[in-house]
Amino acid sequence: MTTPGKPTERVVVTSPRTRAPRVPRPYPASREIDEQSELGAVYMRSLIRTQRRLGLLLCAVVCGSVAALPLVFTLVPAVTAQRLLGLPLPWLLLGVLVFPVFVLAGWFYVRQAERGEREFAELVERS
Repeated sequence: MTTPGKPTERVVVTSPRTRAPRVPRPYPASREIDEQSELGAVYMRSLIRTQRRLGLLLCAVVCGSVAALPLVFTLVPAVTAQRLLGLPLPWLLLGVLVFPVFVLAGWFYVRQAERGEREFAELVERS
């Protein structure tokens, strides 16, 4: 019962097993994956979903930016009339600028995919 003017005390209720060590699993999660069990399938779907999302996102960004160049050339005719080093600017952009973008996108994809695989391996090892 509370008395007016005096705030009630907070009490933290915890289980006595909170600090108890976790019971080890009968076998590691990597065995679940190797045996293609239901849990192993969940782990693998998670990894594949992460990699698919990364691939689709990067593909959308790269393809979208490359596909936008002809649109820019059509909508802004002044860009098409520009010349740089004796070559029309659209040819220079499409012939020279696009390839480093592809290389950077590939490098970024490999780096992020490896990071995702490392995180997946850590998750499996912890389980």
